[in-house]
Formats: sequence, structure tokens, C-alpha cells
Amino acid sequence: MAGDPRATARFDLPEPDAATRPYWDAAAGGTLLIRRCGACGAAHHYPREFCPRCWSDDVTWERASGLATLYTWSVVHRNDLPPFGDRVPYTAAVVDLAEGPRMMTEVVGCEENALRIGMPLEVTFREAAEGVAVAVFRPAAG
Repeated sequence: MAGDPRATARFDLPEPDAATRPYWDAAAGGTLLIRRCGACGAAHHYPREFCPRCWSDDVTWERASGLATLYTWSVVHRNDLPPFGDRVPYTAAVVDLAEGPRMMTEVVGCEENALRIGMPLEVTFREAAEGVAVAVFRPAAG
């Protein structure tokens, strides 16, 4: 449909704000950050200004190890939103970060029949646009 804003919208790009900018800046540099609560010690992801466990606002940034295990996944064969349709099939996944939080992501560099719950993964980054990188995971080396 002519003039349809969905035709040019980028549904895969973040909209950083003051609270999440450090996360996206670190990702653009190849580093995965999480937040850790100074009150209860819990780590969390996605980035937010308070602890989802105890509601404290005493949260700080921490560099994550980049290691995770596969919790669950789904191979997407059809997605009509740009630019996802150009990437099908892709593996949407939930991983357990070594630091504890669970994270929605994508698994790359792995055939569908090789995926296993609990398989070790490591972070890598996909450039989504100039200066914008998204954390994705691949099978861990060795």
C-alpha cells in the first residue's frame, strides 16, 4: 500500500533513551552489559533503572561474560515486518546468561537440527545499522 509507514519502518532498531544508552553504546563496541542491584545483588536484563526483584534503584552496569546456555528457541520461517522477512529462516531464542538473567535473542551460526536445550553459547554482535549492534548468540567455541 502506498504511503504505508510499515514499508519503511525499522522494527529491529532500538530507541535508546538516557537509561539504556550505555547498553547500546557498549553493544556497538562489542560488549554485553547487564545491570546488577546493589541492594539485593540480583543481576537483570533488559536494562532498567530499578531492580525487578526488590525495586531498589541502586543498580549499576556490569560487563557480562558473554556466556549463556540455550533455554528455548523457535525457528521463524515467516515474518512480514521489514527487515525480518529478508532474514528468514532465523532462530529466535531465550538464553540464560551465565550471570543469571534470561535474555531474548537470536541464535546464529547453528543449524536447526544442532540446537539443544542447555547448549553452551557465546555472545556475538550483529550490526543492525551504522553504529547500532544487537547482541546475538552462537555456539560456544570448544
